[in-house]
Amino acid sequence: MPTALKHRWSLAHNYLAGITAGQWWRLLRANRFAVDPVYWHRAAFVTLTSLLNSVYRRREERVYHEAVAKVQIADPPLFILGHWRSGTTLVHNLMAQDTETFAYPNTYQVVNPHTFLCTEEINTKRFAWMLPSKRLMDNMELSFTSPQEDEFAPCLMTLHSLYVGISFARREDHYARYLTFKDVDPSELDAWKAAFFWFLKKLTYKYRRPLLLKSPPHTARIRLLLEMFPEARFVHIHRHPYRVFQSFRHYFDTAMWHTYLQRPDLDGVDERIIRRYKALYDAFFEDRNLIPSGRFHEVCFEDLERDPVGELRRIYERLHLPAFSRFQPKLQRYVGALAGYQKNRFAELQPEEKKKLAKAWARSFDTWGYPA
Repeated sequence: MPTALKHRWSLAHNYLAGITAGQWWRLLRANRFAVDPVYWHRAAFVTLTSLLNSVYRRREERVYHEAVAKVQIADPPLFILGHWRSGTTLVHNLMAQDTETFAYPNTYQVVNPHTFLCTEEINTKRFAWMLPSKRLMDNMELSFTSPQEDEFAPCLMTLHSLYVGISFARREDHYARYLTFKDVDPSELDAWKAAFFWFLKKLTYKYRRPLLLKSPPHTARIRLLLEMFPEARFVHIHRHPYRVFQSFRHYFDTAMWHTYLQRPDLDGVDERIIRRYKALYDAFFEDRNLIPSGRFHEVCFEDLERDPVGELRRIYERLHLPAFSRFQPKLQRYVGALAGYQKNRFAELQPEEKKKLAKAWARSFDTWGYPA
């Protein structure tokens, strides 16, 4: 019996809505136009939006290209690292309250990297109805202006991202190599770096402040990011691996359904989560010592949840960031507004599941002292 398709008719919450026609054609051709019939309506929607995006892209390049090309990223970014569902969004949202020190990419900008300079003001009002008020996998607030992970931008600009494997699920392993970029053609890596750098230049042109960036895949790219930004700062957050597994499994059963263009293999979800976690942290542990002293700080999710203001103060102290005392009152008001937030609750993992995770992710359990 075929798997029931959740949210089959949904067109919203799809990162491909920001792709241009040329990239959309290349993506379809690379996947032999293998969109499953049950998702043809999504492909038609993406086709329509891609044509509009191409028109806006030409306008944006005509108006802004010369000015953006002159921009210098004088202040290196601060990267927030951590596996999906580890608390990276919480750190990002907390630090993003410091708008005098940082700027950050928002939801609209990362999904419209080619056009946001000329379309953001109008389209965030015109299409606000397409975005749910809360994230699909948890109860965190969501809007076009919310801080968002930057991975979507170079993904749409180059197609060199493991996120493409969400849409074309049968080629997920092919796109997984873009997690670390260790086994890709040098030309693909150069294209990704150029696109990422251009996106950051556009943000810098708009905001003229240091950038606060969050993207779980960056956790596996420390060496690459240091090559691009030798003076970058990093905050890494970790969480009990059992909770990460439960929450990421829930993510596959919620948000993922809105972006599929092929029927997913639901039987293999747990194994894919285990493999991806291991690949990400193998790369992280291999390269984290490359970060210069004073530019890396690690946070435990459970500590951040218990004392967010105190943990943010420690981040500012360890990374030598300016004026926490100035920022603290605003941070405390934001934390107070989160008081009623309800976390997801999951059924307890089975003993055999715990045993499997403890073995596969032993280094994380040992390094951070989590009981297995």
